[in-house]
Amino acid sequence: MAEGAGFEPAVRISTSTDVRLCSISGTYTFQNVAGQYRMVLGRVLGMAFLWKHPQSKYFIARFFDVNGKRRNRSTKSTNRKEAQKIANAYEEASRKKRTAKQVRDVIAELHHEITGEEFPSQTFRDFAERWLERKLPEVSEATSLSYKKSISKFIEFLSDKADADMSEITSDDVLRFRNHHAGNLAHGTVNGYLKCLRMLFRSALQEKVISENSCEFVGAAKNAAAEGRRPFTVEELQSVIALADDEWRSMIRFGLYTGQRLGDIARLKWSSVDLEKGVIRIVTQKTNKTLVLPINEPLKQHITLIKGQKGRDEAIHTRSFAIIEKQNRTANLSNQFSDLLAKAGLRKKASRNRKSNKGGRSATRETGELSFHCLRHTAVTMMKEAGVPEAAVMELVGHDSEQMSAHYTHVGHEALKKAAETLPVL
Repeated sequence: MAEGAGFEPAVRISTSTDVRLCSISGTYTFQNVAGQYRMVLGRVLGMAFLWKHPQSKYFIARFFDVNGKRRNRSTKSTNRKEAQKIANAYEEASRKKRTAKQVRDVIAELHHEITGEEFPSQTFRDFAERWLERKLPEVSEATSLSYKKSISKFIEFLSDKADADMSEITSDDVLRFRNHHAGNLAHGTVNGYLKCLRMLFRSALQEKVISENSCEFVGAAKNAAAEGRRPFTVEELQSVIALADDEWRSMIRFGLYTGQRLGDIARLKWSSVDLEKGVIRIVTQKTNKTLVLPINEPLKQHITLIKGQKGRDEAIHTRSFAIIEKQNRTANLSNQFSDLLAKAGLRKKASRNRKSNKGGRSATRETGELSFHCLRHTAVTMMKEAGVPEAAVMELVGHDSEQMSAHYTHVGHEALKKAAETLPVL
């Protein structure tokens, strides 16, 4: 029959149990009809079929699950006969609503039949131990402890499932783990757990221990505190400095004029300060990024006042340096600064009683509370309000967002120096 107005070719497949009609629109070639025909057969008769993208060497398995939804999975095979076996295995596992372990068993048996090799299989606990052995020598002691804690928390949450095959761990498990902790821990702590798990599951995927990354589509915990974070006003900073001792006055000035984090300020030594060239060199703990920061006039006057005869290897803030070297974390210093803010009437007095402050130092902070990190936010806000280009602002504070960095080119030292000079004198 010739094509005409309103004519719509169709392929009709009948069985004793079902009749399906598949309409084909557009250009009607043999390949189009054949493709639609295979799709109809797959839906009606429960047959998996193959498809090959012109730019890929592997066959794609196309099949329908128990709910009638079409699924596409790469067979990672260039041999049609082998690929069809894999496609059939996918379809069978999907139709029978098998567990992840049962699906894996089917694929493992098929893998052995085709290649003669054993299919890689590991429990989460075993793979995590092996992953840590490889990863820990590459990171700092603090990061090492963070990774160990993240994995320990996830294993504790999984319970017996931690000793099951990794393929049994689903994105729902990771999502429930995130939500379980999001209610009583700081967002940064929870997202630190997720970051570690993402790296671990990515490695498992690369090693073909799993076929899907269970962390891939699990989003980060919402940062309510960051959304409510605000900068200090000049008057608030002056009131805090008026109540602070000499070391905290210095820490506040360094924090504002460099825009750096509490831990990096506490670790500063005089060897990092070059008054002759007017710069401070910092290697940030969080990103391991080397920053060369200009010393503006108010900070230069402050440094000249406190330096005296101190040697290059001495810490600028000796008490804070000793605390962070011993504890390798900023919790103690953060608490000290919070107490100083409370004394100035800028936030509530924090309870140190564990019973009344569940979650300890990782507990969720109240939205909008001021903290030392707000000095960084203050520096950014004040420079932007003074008309400093965003590129210079981000470069000065060492912004570590890849998304932000993608938009900026290198900013010259003179531009950074001008940006730093816009900050107020304290």
